[in-house]
Amino acid sequence: MLLSRRLYVLRSATGLLNYHSVVGEASAVASYQTSATPLSYDQLPGDWKNGLSALYNLWKKHGLSNIHHFMVENYQRFGPIYRETLGLYKSVYILHPEDAATLFQVEGIYPERLRIKPWYEYRDYRNKRYGVLLKSGEEWRCQRRILNQEVISVPGMNRFLPLLDTVGQDFVRRVYTQVERSGRGKWTADLSNELFRFALESVSYVLYGQRLGLLQDYINPESQQFIDSVTLMFHTTSPMLYIPPWILRLINHSNWKNHVKAWDSIFNHADRCIQGIYSSLRHRSDNTYSGVLSNLLLQDQLPLEDIKASITELMAGGVDTTSMTLQWAMYELARAPGIQEKLRAEIVAARAASGDDLTELLKRIPLVKATLKETLRLHPVAITLQRYTQRDTVIRNYMIPQGTLVQVGLYAMGRDPNIFSFPERFSPERWLGEESTHFKALGFGFGPRQCIGRRIAEMEMQLFLIHILENFKIDTNRMAEVQTTFNLIIFPSKPIQLTLSPLLPNGSERHS
Repeated sequence: MLLSRRLYVLRSATGLLNYHSVVGEASAVASYQTSATPLSYDQLPGDWKNGLSALYNLWKKHGLSNIHHFMVENYQRFGPIYRETLGLYKSVYILHPEDAATLFQVEGIYPERLRIKPWYEYRDYRNKRYGVLLKSGEEWRCQRRILNQEVISVPGMNRFLPLLDTVGQDFVRRVYTQVERSGRGKWTADLSNELFRFALESVSYVLYGQRLGLLQDYINPESQQFIDSVTLMFHTTSPMLYIPPWILRLINHSNWKNHVKAWDSIFNHADRCIQGIYSSLRHRSDNTYSGVLSNLLLQDQLPLEDIKASITELMAGGVDTTSMTLQWAMYELARAPGIQEKLRAEIVAARAASGDDLTELLKRIPLVKATLKETLRLHPVAITLQRYTQRDTVIRNYMIPQGTLVQVGLYAMGRDPNIFSFPERFSPERWLGEESTHFKALGFGFGPRQCIGRRIAEMEMQLFLIHILENFKIDTNRMAEVQTTFNLIIFPSKPIQLTLSPLLPNGSERHS
């Protein structure tokens, strides 16, 4: 039986829903009455008997672009655990960090997360190998261990840190150029495309050891096509999440054709990069680090086609995710009084203590790291974290059978006042206090199947914020609320206009 929970008022803002707590209760966490015998799977609350009907109602009421708000409604309606069938997927949704920890304990040695069926359908259609993102079982485990040494381990991180730092410095130079061109002493723009180019330049440098030149005014048409194709790939994936993609393939629907077109372009671009690196290895005469791909080819531990598949997935998945997080971080920093000044003070002290040692620098910036955690709390890239249970388990006194898809509602968790006090407030300091953060920062997942590009993304974003905050003040219209929309990942519902103003050498703001 559900105990009483907080009550919420739902209000509409630019067509989306905001959720605000209006009354408090003594209990911090809603819970279920427990008994000696767990309740059965069929006793779980929720709408799970007709998946097609639920999908139609969702589309009619919210549209798939608002599915994250629909989940928040469901948690309010059913409590912190509920069962749902939506189109193809039968899921149990959980909310609380302690339940996520329980899920981690039953993910098994071969963790499985949600299978994005359109991506498998494309690879089967084109007879392409699965990369480590899509693999499973022992093959996944073996290849993941090899890749971890290159992109997750501390030695791997130390090798690519200087590359990421160079791209961050170049982005600062580009901003100064735009400020000068503006003639206003500052630069105001929707930075989404600029950040996308920065993210692609960064991940390409790490993976291939070569720059694409995306921070120049002129962009190679092939690189621009790749950028457009990644956007199209995300856009065409969403409609096929809940409808079998083979149906759209069978009728040659335009969405399927565009999905194939996008992935073809992504793979072709990666192939050109990979072929160039493969050829250059024959003429390599020193031990200079030249990217993840070169190291994997030299080690000769993985088949070439598997390397190509995994590198392509890393490249495609490592652009929108980091660029969008950085955009949200800058938006929140521009709206939160006083935080930029605190971050600058921390960065100045860290620079003085670490000198030119980038590894040491990143050890001394806890508030910068907390800022990114806080950004991902409010604006997670993915709205859920998923695992298939590898054995029967009990969550919230319900028996969850082996093989059940369980999803942790990351978007809803970040906005729940029972989990985060004043959840609407952007407060990086919450991650540095005495309050437990156990299983609350799940933006990159957990366990052996956490995001394989996690370290690249974290280092890239930390260095970016360091360089930007050392050089510029970030502003935006604080009265202009920007809501969220779902398109496989969380995007702003409208363009975010940001203003970057150069700082004086002492870190103070320039006044015109």
